Amino acid sequence: MIVMFHPYVPRIAKTLVTLALETRWIGQGPEVDRFERMFGKVMKTKHPVAVNSGTSALWLAYHLLGIKPGDEVIVPVLTCTATNIPLIHMGAKLIFADVGDMLNPDKDDILSKITPKTKAIVNVHLYGNLNKLGKMPVPVIGDMAQCHTHPIENYACYSFQAIKQMTTGDGGMLCVKTKDECQRAKKLRWFGIDREKKKNANWQSYKGREVTMDFSEVGWKFQMTDIAASLGIGALYEYENTMSHLKSLEQAYRLGLSNIDGLKIIGGTWSFPILVERREDFCKQLYKKEIETNVVQIRNDVVSAFGGKRQNLPNMNAIEDQYISLPLHMHMTIEDVEYICNTIQQGW
Repeated sequence: MIVMFHPYVPRIAKTLVTLALETRWIGQGPEVDRFERMFGKVMKTKHPVAVNSGTSALWLAYHLLGIKPGDEVIVPVLTCTATNIPLIHMGAKLIFADVGDMLNPDKDDILSKITPKTKAIVNVHLYGNLNKLGKMPVPVIGDMAQCHTHPIENYACYSFQAIKQMTTGDGGMLCVKTKDECQRAKKLRWFGIDREKKKNANWQSYKGREVTMDFSEVGWKFQMTDIAASLGIGALYEYENTMSHLKSLEQAYRLGLSNIDGLKIIGGTWSFPILVERREDFCKQLYKKEIETNVVQIRNDVVSAFGGKRQNLPNMNAIEDQYISLPLHMHMTIEDVEYICNTIQQGW
């Protein structure tokens, strides 16, 4: 069976985890700092903050922007529900943006929905495809969970969940533009406490007459562990090779699926999305040949917690029964992709 997803942990990452387990630090420690420095260098960003999930990264970004109950936030209709769950907790009003040609949020539809009440825009980069919106009149948060490349927004949120291009088992990274916001986010990921201050006091919570763990802004327990960070460091060592292999699989798909009636290529380096006619027949035929498929994301407007009402989104409505993803991961070969393409070429 060619499975839809399969986590990839480089050999060096396994070694680094073993080394971390032999130290006194298995929670947040020096490897988290090291992972942040390496990630910033590889992704060409100055202020990364490692957290325990991509959802936590999004939550921090929304909090830094000061999103309050009643604020309108324009969000993608097609995305992982994690994009929108923190906003519901904050009492924000979700304004769903239609999909564009690559299934990412449509720029024109976003612009048409901006009002004086719009606090922010969430731009998701699905399947590894950057969605360049350009300058917007309100802040933009980039959901980079499926797109492990350099950030293009002032707030960029990455996921290192098990099946992402890089994994730490689970984890995330928030990238911001200023040193002040970076320092604030690092406090918020650990209840609001300044861990650097505690570190300088030799980790004493109370030294002399000073309380070194005092805090004024209430945060969360969103920190990354050194175990997870060690996996991330190992993944960064392999980053170029990983992305090169995933891109070669994408190109093989594009070559093998060109000019097939009833099929339109979307493409990507985190699964390979396409549009197909008679999707159920298509999926059944591939499963008979031991090839998994999955829609991966569902439209969020039909989720009960988000309102449960199908919005008037013409593009999403048109492709709702057509989009499907094919497997694309590090445990696959070019020959696997050719087998999948040959199976599809035989019809469904």
